[in-house]
Amino acid sequence: MILVRRFVRTAAVGGTLALAACSSVNTTQSGAIGVNRSQLMSGLVSAQALEQEAGQQYAQIIAQARAQNALDRDPKLVARVNAITKRLVGQVGTFRPDAVSWQWEMHVISQDEVNAWCMPGGKMAVYTGLVNRIKPTDDELAAIIGHEIAHALREHARERVSQQMVTNIGLSVLSIATGSSAASDLGGKLSEVMFTLPNSRTHETEADRMGVELAARAGFDPRAAITLWQKMEQVGGAGQPEFLSTHPSASTRIAELRQASEQVMPLYEQARKK
Repeated sequence: MILVRRFVRTAAVGGTLALAACSSVNTTQSGAIGVNRSQLMSGLVSAQALEQEAGQQYAQIIAQARAQNALDRDPKLVARVNAITKRLVGQVGTFRPDAVSWQWEMHVISQDEVNAWCMPGGKMAVYTGLVNRIKPTDDELAAIIGHEIAHALREHARERVSQQMVTNIGLSVLSIATGSSAASDLGGKLSEVMFTLPNSRTHETEADRMGVELAARAGFDPRAAITLWQKMEQVGGAGQPEFLSTHPSASTRIAELRQASEQVMPLYEQARKK
C-alpha cells in the first residue's frame, strides 16, 4: 500500500509539473477561413529552439541530397515550384505577420517518395515522386505547398513535440521509482513528428483550410484541393503521403474541402482581378 500511495503521489506530481510547463496560445490569426483553436504549448519547447533545430536538420537533408546528385536537378521544375511557393509565401501575413520575415527556402529532391513538407521556420521540400505520380496542375501543387506552409504557420510540429514533452515530464518523475529514463532530445522528437508520425486529424483539417485560403489569396483555384485529393486516392497504398493520410474517408475530406473552397472563392476571384 505504501508503494501504491507513493506511485499515485509521484504521478500526481508529474501531472502537475506537466500542466505547469504549458500555456495556451493561438499561433495564427483566424483568417477568413476561421481557424482559431487555442493550442497547448510547453515552455520547454520554444519556437526559436525548434526553428534552430529544424534549420540544422534541413541543412543536413539538403547536403545529403546534393551529395547524391538529387538536389534541384530539373531547372524547369525548380522554377515552377519556386514561383508557386513565392506567391503563397506572399500571403502568409494574413495568418502570421511575423512569418513574412521567416527565412523561407524551397528545394526539389529527386526521390520516388510521394511527399512534400515544410519544417518550422519555413524550410521546405517537394519530392519528384509526388510530381511524377500525381502530375499536379499548378493549382493542385499550390494546394499541396499551401497545406504544408499552413502546418508551419500553426506550429503543429511544436505543438506535437510539446505534447510529447509534457508526457515525458510525468514519465521522468515516475522513473525515480522505476529507475527507467524517459529523456529524449529535441532533434529526435522533431524528426519523429516531421517524418515518422502522422499528423492528427485536427492538424490536417487546419492545414487543409488554411492552405485553401492561402492558395485563393495567391490567385490559385482553391477547388484544386478537391481534385488533388481525388488523385491522391488513386495513388493509394504506401505511396500516399502522410499529409493526406489521416482522414477517415475520401468523401469526408472532399466534403470539407468543398465547403472551405466555396468559402474562399471570393478571395480567389478578387485575386484574379489584380
